[in-house]
Amino acid sequence: MDEVNDERRRFLQAAGQLIAALPFLSMASPGLAETAKGTGVRQTSDHPAGASTLVSLNIRDFGAAGDAKTKDTLAIQEALDRCSVLGGGEVLVPKGGYLVGAIVLRSNTLLLLADGATLIGSHDLADYPLTQVRWEGRWTEGHMGLVSATDAVNIGIAGSGKIVGNEAIKGRVDPETQVRHPALLEFTSCKNVRVEHCVTIQNDMWSIHPTYCEDIAFRDLTVQGGADGIDVDSCRRVIIDGCTFSTGDDCISLKSGRGEEGYAIQRPTENVRITNCTFADSHWACIGIGSETSGGIRDVHVEHCKCVAARTFAIYIKSRVGRGAYVKDIFMEDIEVSGAQQGFLRINTLDSGKQGEFPVPRVEGTPEIQGFHFSNVRVTDVPVLVQATSILPGKPLQGFSLTNVTGTCGKGIFLANTTQAVLHAINVTGFSGALLNIYNVTGTDLKGAAPLEATKIPAAIPPPAQPYSLH
Repeated sequence: MDEVNDERRRFLQAAGQLIAALPFLSMASPGLAETAKGTGVRQTSDHPAGASTLVSLNIRDFGAAGDAKTKDTLAIQEALDRCSVLGGGEVLVPKGGYLVGAIVLRSNTLLLLADGATLIGSHDLADYPLTQVRWEGRWTEGHMGLVSATDAVNIGIAGSGKIVGNEAIKGRVDPETQVRHPALLEFTSCKNVRVEHCVTIQNDMWSIHPTYCEDIAFRDLTVQGGADGIDVDSCRRVIIDGCTFSTGDDCISLKSGRGEEGYAIQRPTENVRITNCTFADSHWACIGIGSETSGGIRDVHVEHCKCVAARTFAIYIKSRVGRGAYVKDIFMEDIEVSGAQQGFLRINTLDSGKQGEFPVPRVEGTPEIQGFHFSNVRVTDVPVLVQATSILPGKPLQGFSLTNVTGTCGKGIFLANTTQAVLHAINVTGFSGALLNIYNVTGTDLKGAAPLEATKIPAAIPPPAQPYSLH
């Protein structure tokens, strides 16, 4: 039991540091914190659900075999359900391998993974029931995540164990039905969620996918997989701190819906803090903002992070005509970049990502972009420092700053259709051509810039024959 108690102490210590360091996040549930402190039934008068007792359950007591061969789905789900109906508490997964299909967390429950404990996803898609899922910015039919929660409050996953998707499930969707495959962890319309310390290993599908969630924190995770690491989808007040990523696609992607559906629902992703993380991506970007931005994305802060590998650009802000809404107030500071095969920063609001059947028409379909700020950046041998020419002149980037940049790059800054640009203390070496190349840019420190050709403007999206309605 010493290792279990150690995990509880680690969870509490991390949660306390997180809350103290980031006061904008709501306080953790008293019930959840009290539950993590010990085993057995505990008395408390401030449990959020009003219950007087909190429980600690062991999945072995419900018949879980832990031999990595027997399906333990029902045993684990029974423990989770019972924990919730008894008022909340913790469900312990002791050392062992537990083969499971989809399991669901209930409110006021902490799933505690002991050292040496592994949840192993079933290879059988029938073990992941079909439901409505958010996929590439639209609600559609898809399989439930391996571990999921819907409309739950005060939930958590903690401990140094592992959650592993099954490699037999290939691709992100069924090639015949186009039904989405299961994510590893998926939270929908949940509040006060913590995932801390554990290791996630996913197949070809997204690893961690919160949608419509508030007050959610991912801390000290090791995230490995063949697709995206964490996809933050129309969520508010999100913390990603101290995590290490090795993924096949974007390590972190911020999204908010695609086309008319996302634009009509208007659920932004906002108040996101990404700190002290290390990123390695083998197919796309370390941090991607978009391309599904139709609900809006704003107030994103990235600090003290290292990008050690990226197939394209380390930071990629992407949208397209037909998305609508906005991307604004993006702040990144103390960023170290190496191993980026195309460059440090790409901004494209013309044509990135899948268009879809119902784009937002006319001028309102062009996203508004403003307030992109980058400072204290160190780059090593990036092919291009900044590529930001795919911006419409009718919706220019309003406010762009790049300050205190050092290191080496093959080419410099390419910037178009931008107002209020501030470029200061760009001390890089090794580049060919002009350091600064611009078209239709106003601001400071632009002297000596080389001219660029005008941005090619795509055809406008006409209004539909019938006004769009959610369906």
